[in-house]
Amino acid sequence: MTENIREALARYWGYGDFLPLQKQAMECISRRQDSIVVLPTGGGKSLCFQAPAVTEPGLAVVVSPLISLMKDQVDALSEYGVPAGRIDSSLSFDEQRSVFTQIHNKKLKLLYLAPERLVSGRFLEVLRKVKLSFVAIDEAHCVSMWGHDFRPEYRQLGSLKKIFPDITIGAYTATATDQVRSDIAEQLHLEKPVMLIGSFDRANLVYKVRQRDNRIKQVCAVLDRHKGESGIIYCIRRKDVDSLCAQLAGCRYSVVPYHAGMADADRKRNQDLFINEKVETIVATIAFGMGIDKSNVRYVIHTGMPKSLEHYQQESGRAGRDGLEAECCLFYSGGDYGTWTYLMRDMEPEAQEIAMTKLSRMYSYCTGGVCRHKAILRYFGQDLEKTDCEACDVCLGELSRVDDALATGQKILSCIVRLDERFGGNYTALVLAGSREKRIIENKHDELSTYALLSDYSKDTVHNWIEQLVGQDYIEKMGEYNVLNVTAKGWQVLKGKETPRLLRPVQKPVKVSKVTVDSWDGVDRGLFEALRKLRAAIARKRKIPAYIVFGDAALRDMARRRPSTPEGFLQVKGVGEKKCEQYGQAVLAVIKDYCLANSLEMDVGAYTRTVSAQLQVNKPKTRSKVSKARQVAFDLFEQRISIKEVAESVDRAESTTAQYLVEYIGREKITDPYPWVDEQTFGRIVEAMQQVGDGRMKSIFDLLNGEIDYNQIRISFACLNNNA
Repeated sequence: MTENIREALARYWGYGDFLPLQKQAMECISRRQDSIVVLPTGGGKSLCFQAPAVTEPGLAVVVSPLISLMKDQVDALSEYGVPAGRIDSSLSFDEQRSVFTQIHNKKLKLLYLAPERLVSGRFLEVLRKVKLSFVAIDEAHCVSMWGHDFRPEYRQLGSLKKIFPDITIGAYTATATDQVRSDIAEQLHLEKPVMLIGSFDRANLVYKVRQRDNRIKQVCAVLDRHKGESGIIYCIRRKDVDSLCAQLAGCRYSVVPYHAGMADADRKRNQDLFINEKVETIVATIAFGMGIDKSNVRYVIHTGMPKSLEHYQQESGRAGRDGLEAECCLFYSGGDYGTWTYLMRDMEPEAQEIAMTKLSRMYSYCTGGVCRHKAILRYFGQDLEKTDCEACDVCLGELSRVDDALATGQKILSCIVRLDERFGGNYTALVLAGSREKRIIENKHDELSTYALLSDYSKDTVHNWIEQLVGQDYIEKMGEYNVLNVTAKGWQVLKGKETPRLLRPVQKPVKVSKVTVDSWDGVDRGLFEALRKLRAAIARKRKIPAYIVFGDAALRDMARRRPSTPEGFLQVKGVGEKKCEQYGQAVLAVIKDYCLANSLEMDVGAYTRTVSAQLQVNKPKTRSKVSKARQVAFDLFEQRISIKEVAESVDRAESTTAQYLVEYIGREKITDPYPWVDEQTFGRIVEAMQQVGDGRMKSIFDLLNGEIDYNQIRISFACLNNNA
């Protein structure tokens, strides 16, 4: 059965192998075993039930919470050639009748429904007349009141086991604590479900957190880094959405608003504009996004603190669903804590207590100084094995620790005590920074011994440190006006028995995330842009979102491999038989024209995408006129000169020069990687390639613990190709 699923993955979706836990999740369905599957966004969660549905006899029913999410998935499945349908209130009578006809004639493999429709008496009668293969419950955290998005209608699904006692149920979610998982199993009456819990880490997301001081300036800085790319900006309140959107539009950014206060038609129009890439950025409250499967969101900005880490993980997780790098920036203020506290005031006592606990953990995340990936994982009961995630502001060196954190903390806490614990953070920061504001003089607080103790720093920096001390529980905010009080833990600092952790932004240039470097490895950016234009034209013609035609990951792989034949095109990750048939001719024409115009070799690094470690023999490459820099590099490589020396001679980056070497090796059919890769390193690469079996450089790089760089792996691959 596993081989059947593997064949379906390759045929329909263009994937040669499974992502972590996908195989086990699919096997649960094949064995008729109930399961709860928790995989991060971008971890291939939907495929866990879509691929088995193609191979299993009968109809798979998928429960989904939102019409937009159902439409997105059914449209995507249709593009892959998978027979799927949906029944929801947005369809006309004739459209619904057509779906029922397909169900009756056994033409569908997947049927998407809302939970309340599935358990309605009339629809149950329809399902009793067909052979059901299994039921998949997507966004299963909605079942649990402990989940971050509890939906009462999901509780009705507990009746499925009574109605269909022999049916297999799979529950799938990207966000669920241990408590939520247990509640899902109990509410759905699952029978000894297999728990498959993937890592909650989204390694491709680059997390950055800053205190909010100039919202429009901070937001624009992120937008400027992502010109021409899709992104989401979240605000806590509707009025913030409207004001920020107006400001950004006034600065000529491509934006539209989205919140629950807008008319339904306006919301839908703006959502469609964003999905179809007619606008780059949508500014929204958290009402937006759950039903959106847009894979190529390259940035998510929070202009206020979310109310829990579950919400933050889900909202920020709407970026980088294609597995490529994406930036997640959070701009918070201490006032956000008060805003959420006010909004939660009418909750039931038990629910309010849970919500406040989660809010405090979120605030600690914002003000803490540990690796952001590690902090999120710890919240969900996991840990990051490596010490440096290379994908957050802390690990990238954008924040530095304050050397004299104990003395600085003591000055702040002493000032709070000298102010008789009667003032808020902003006022306390003014006193410590030595402000001459009228109210400070009138209160004679310029005469305090703690006045101007931190005058070497700006008021904003001092205020940020105060917030960090709040987040570490050395200070607590009291009452309606958030008056600062020193906690028992804070008194330990004053006595010198405990040292806080204080951070501040650095002025030096920051490191570039390795996530970004790796995802563009070997990709010709000019060709990528040419393929993006082609994708947009196809999407407009077919009236479907561009990311459904091809994801960014597929386009980058095309611009990396530069295939010249349909066979080579099928090796691209994300290209299945139907997409090759539909779009192959147009894509290959664009690649060929671009390569001829820019003197680029085609069929670069052609190797199999299957589990087999055997490499395919490259087809003879087209001899094209190489650029002057390439020709000089080729001449030098013929003399076995190092990449570094050649790079200096042709005035190119070492990464570009390494690409020249790979092309030179392919052109001259070189099988010996020496001297560019030494014998021991080459042996380790070959051994690693045999172990991972999937022919992917990333898999080999990871297996070798990053000890051997990508250039050496690519060079070795090129030589092995010539040996095949």
